[in-house]
Amino acid sequence: MSWGSELWDQFDNLEKHTQWGIEYLEKYTKFVKERSEIEFNYAKQIRNLSKKYQPKKNSREEEESKYSFCRAFLATLNELNDYAGQHEVIAENLMSQIITELARYTQELKTERKSHFHDGRKAQQHIESSWKQLESCKRKFERECKEAERANQHFERMDADINVTKADVEKARQQAQMRQQMATDSKNDYSSYLQKFNQEQNEHYFTIIPNIFQKLQDMEEKRIEKLGVCMKTFAEVNRQVLPIVGKCLDGMTKAAGSIEPKTDSKQVVESYKSGFEPPGDVEFEDYGQAMKRTASETSLSNSKEGKEKSASKSKGKLWPFIKNKNKITLNSHVRNLIEGSGPEDFSHLPPEQRRKKLQGKLDDLNKDIQKEMDQRDALTKMKDVYIKNPQMGDPASVDPRLTEIGQNIEKLQLEAQKFEGWLAEVEERMPSKSDTQRRSVLYETQNNTTVGNNCAQDRESPDGSYTEEQNSETQVKATVNPASTTPDFDDEFDDEDSLPTIGTCKALYPFEGHNEGTIAMAEGEVLYVIEEDKGDGWTRVRRNQDEEGYVPTSYVEVFLETNAKDS
Repeated sequence: MSWGSELWDQFDNLEKHTQWGIEYLEKYTKFVKERSEIEFNYAKQIRNLSKKYQPKKNSREEEESKYSFCRAFLATLNELNDYAGQHEVIAENLMSQIITELARYTQELKTERKSHFHDGRKAQQHIESSWKQLESCKRKFERECKEAERANQHFERMDADINVTKADVEKARQQAQMRQQMATDSKNDYSSYLQKFNQEQNEHYFTIIPNIFQKLQDMEEKRIEKLGVCMKTFAEVNRQVLPIVGKCLDGMTKAAGSIEPKTDSKQVVESYKSGFEPPGDVEFEDYGQAMKRTASETSLSNSKEGKEKSASKSKGKLWPFIKNKNKITLNSHVRNLIEGSGPEDFSHLPPEQRRKKLQGKLDDLNKDIQKEMDQRDALTKMKDVYIKNPQMGDPASVDPRLTEIGQNIEKLQLEAQKFEGWLAEVEERMPSKSDTQRRSVLYETQNNTTVGNNCAQDRESPDGSYTEEQNSETQVKATVNPASTTPDFDDEFDDEDSLPTIGTCKALYPFEGHNEGTIAMAEGEVLYVIEEDKGDGWTRVRRNQDEEGYVPTSYVEVFLETNAKDS
């Protein structure tokens, strides 16, 4: 249906309707703008949330990266950041494809509407002016007719009056004829203008106004169509990011599926394993048997052997549960491992953790060495090119850099050798499964030897010195445990005279002292130092006048006396 034919007399209502249509378009534009702002703010909040829970740049980040659930959460945060980016894309597309376009179109629409209603008002004014002119012609014709009628009546009265002169009658007749002519002219003008007005009115209501209203109708339909296109674009803008949003969600699902509880549980072992051996069984000590022995049975050898066994078995039994308030414990050393504090050789760490740290440091050094070597090879090739083609560059210009790289490689290699030495030292000292088996065989051999020789006189002389049988027992021990990696301390114990104490030490960790020459100690136990570490990683200590042996230097905290330090 056409506005021109159906709404020819609704000019004012159409003006109000088209104005409301433009206002509705502006209302929708405002809606899309607010939606865009919501998307921007949502994306910003999502990004801030992802950033807030990202791991901080410190040593803890390296620790967290070991576990699959931490890596999965990090991957989820990264996917969430990409997810936020898609909402930024929605906001940007809404701004460029709808808001900016509608703002431009609305301005054009206002200009077009103003032009059409200007033409309509002009046509309306023209037809109203023609109507007024027609009314003027009609009133003039009416006036002229009345004047002609009065002039004619006056002429008839003058002509009938015998007292009026002939000249007056003639004058009245001429006046009547003139008025009649004027009335006839007015009639002709009125008739002519009436015909013209009817033509103009017909053109106005059937041509001009319909054309203007048709343009307004086309404008309004385009506005509605444009609004529909924008609503469709609004949906498509959201739909376009769905594949990428789906990939982000798939990434989150994949990250969740990558969590491996067993692997993480194993990683806990790798992270906190100390390398210490669990304490052995506590041996029954028969104090009543001493009452039945002769004086020779309580000699130095038996008491020494019994005390060493007692110390090695009972002292370290409950070491995981011992709490030392004055010194750092194993847990604090694990924290030092995580935080990266401590000496360069990581001697403050438990054996297993120290080995891992040294191995990691050695791997890093080897990577740096390889990187420097690659640079050296590249520069060497460049120098060869310069030598063959002098126009490309001066070969001597490469020499300073080659010298510097050579020095760097030499320093890194020396550093690597240092860590290799420390690593070899740790690996030698760490107990293996075969060592544990050998120690169990040694323990059984010692027990069997003790049972088979109930009389102490068979092994010792009356003065308590070791006999040949005792030496043969030592040989049996050496044969049972040929792979022992600890130093041979037999020569150290051949001295009859006891060494003076030069200080004290406190055990940081328990040590079982299964091998010959070593002495067991419990965590927190205080021992006397009789010989400092000579660089082999062992310190000689004494528990009392009878018990002496070596303990790992890294397992104790040494307090030397002042005169010992000066000497």
